[in-house]
Amino acid sequence: MRLELLDWIIIVASLLVCFIPALYFGRRAGKNTSEFFASGRSVPWWLAGLSMVATTFSSDTPNLVTNIVRTNGVAGNWVWWAFVLTGISTVFFYARLWRRSGVMTDLEFYEIRYSGKAAGFVRGFRSIYLGFFFNVMIMGLVNLAACKIAGILFGLDRWQTLICLGALNVVFATYSGLWGVLVIDMIQFFIKMTAVIAAAYFVLQLPEVGGLSGMVEKLSSIQGPNGINYLNMLPDFTNNWDIAVAIFILPLAVQWWAVWYPGAEPGGGSYIAQRMLASKSEKDALGAVLFFNLAHYVLRPWPWIIVGLCSIIVYPELADIQKAFPNLDPNLLGHDIAYPAMLRFLPVGFAGLMVGGLIAANSSTILTHLNWGASYLIHDFYQRFVKTDGTEKHYVLAGRFATIGLFLAGSGMVYLLDTAKGAFDIILQVGAGTGMLYLLRWFWWRINAWCEVVAMASSFVISIALLIISKNGIVFSTHIGLIVTVLFTTICWVITAYVAPSTDRNTLIEFYKKVRPVGPGWKSIRSEAGLDGVQNESMQDNIPLGLLGWFTGCTLIWSSLFTVGNFLYGRMESAFILLGIVLLSGSVLLWVVNKLWNAKAHI
Repeated sequence: MRLELLDWIIIVASLLVCFIPALYFGRRAGKNTSEFFASGRSVPWWLAGLSMVATTFSSDTPNLVTNIVRTNGVAGNWVWWAFVLTGISTVFFYARLWRRSGVMTDLEFYEIRYSGKAAGFVRGFRSIYLGFFFNVMIMGLVNLAACKIAGILFGLDRWQTLICLGALNVVFATYSGLWGVLVIDMIQFFIKMTAVIAAAYFVLQLPEVGGLSGMVEKLSSIQGPNGINYLNMLPDFTNNWDIAVAIFILPLAVQWWAVWYPGAEPGGGSYIAQRMLASKSEKDALGAVLFFNLAHYVLRPWPWIIVGLCSIIVYPELADIQKAFPNLDPNLLGHDIAYPAMLRFLPVGFAGLMVGGLIAANSSTILTHLNWGASYLIHDFYQRFVKTDGTEKHYVLAGRFATIGLFLAGSGMVYLLDTAKGAFDIILQVGAGTGMLYLLRWFWWRINAWCEVVAMASSFVISIALLIISKNGIVFSTHIGLIVTVLFTTICWVITAYVAPSTDRNTLIEFYKKVRPVGPGWKSIRSEAGLDGVQNESMQDNIPLGLLGWFTGCTLIWSSLFTVGNFLYGRMESAFILLGIVLLSGSVLLWVVNKLWNAKAHI
């Protein structure tokens, strides 16, 4: 891609608009770890929600969606659309509980929910496991996408791209803390949305595509791998049952509750929990997560999907991409690289906007993961187990050094990954089976710290075992491997809940008084705490109302998503029927949310 002067002006302007406001928060972030990692717990719902959306809007996401569309069609996106169930359950059942807990990071939760050495071990282990190893893999995935984009657009080597990204991201992450990340996220979201919508518009104007009608007509006559129809928003249950199971049935039946994945954790966690904990009230925590899910699943996907569909027409085979970009490193070639390959058709000005948007997308995600990972390493490991008597300034400085180390490790991971989809599958597999534990630990007193240890260990062991078996000639499909991992892990931690030492009763009583979880799982603890009948007085914890909100929220998001798709395809009858469902479910959802927000709250 050749960038003209106007493009460079737009790139520089977009970066200045994003990052200069964040400099204002550098001094504030350096005051203490609460400001550096949790923004002083004073973030409004709209800023926290926008930050969640911007964080998941990373440079690898368009590549991942394009990979899915080219291999499994639009319906293949159910592997992440199914996480709507997870996200909306967090809105109505977990957001308030997180905010009530009062912890700075979600790992601090372990030592108010569990007791004994096991609680400290879980907190310390997960701070390293998630804050370093898991986090480094995710940053490697995001930076891999950036390297592919820079390689195909500008011919840059991986190390050149990583140096450029490091110079930008590390400086701001170490200086501005979470406040700076939130402000950068807010501005970047609007830049990125403008850029991807522009990309979808211009690729549709290509003569080979012929607009929306031309795209639909051409792709309707093309069969994808295994005879799939690229345009279908639901899989073919008659001719491709195995694919339907893998991309639709399994995600909706098992994956959403069984798998831990950053940004879509059962019960909330990682940087989603960080934003909820930084919110200024329970109401703001609920509003932030609800806004995040609406924007995440309804506003963003179709511009990426349109570009992915058009790429099938322009570059039917990977060889066509290699031919169009002869200097591209063959190790970077994959279906996920089709997205940046389509960006060569952007006109002057919009090319600069897209490059600025992609840089913003990368920064938004990397900045969050650097701050989130550093909070785990410093607050939950270093401050808790290594140096317990340091000053706040010492811990902030340590957080800044941890930020630098995390980026260097994430950059090294880039050389070990091949494609966005491959890394996505690895993350899902390793986190399989732990999700139900994260959902139930709020509602069942018997779950103890050893359940967490066993769940993590068994999930990891069975994943490695299946990998070794597949390397020796016994190949498992992804969905079979996922089911086996979920069953094995769930059985292990449920048994542990009954045979391992129980959490200290005083710890359980104090946790209940502070967080006030509902349901029969806390009946005995509620009685011991002398609070029988008190909890149900709060409308905010009305389970039937929460279930109604969950159902209507999921219905609203999926029907909105498919309403947009049918309008784009020109299927007006289906689009208007779905629009009616959108209006109905949206009205009920607003009623539920107003009931929750206006109820007498314990804030």
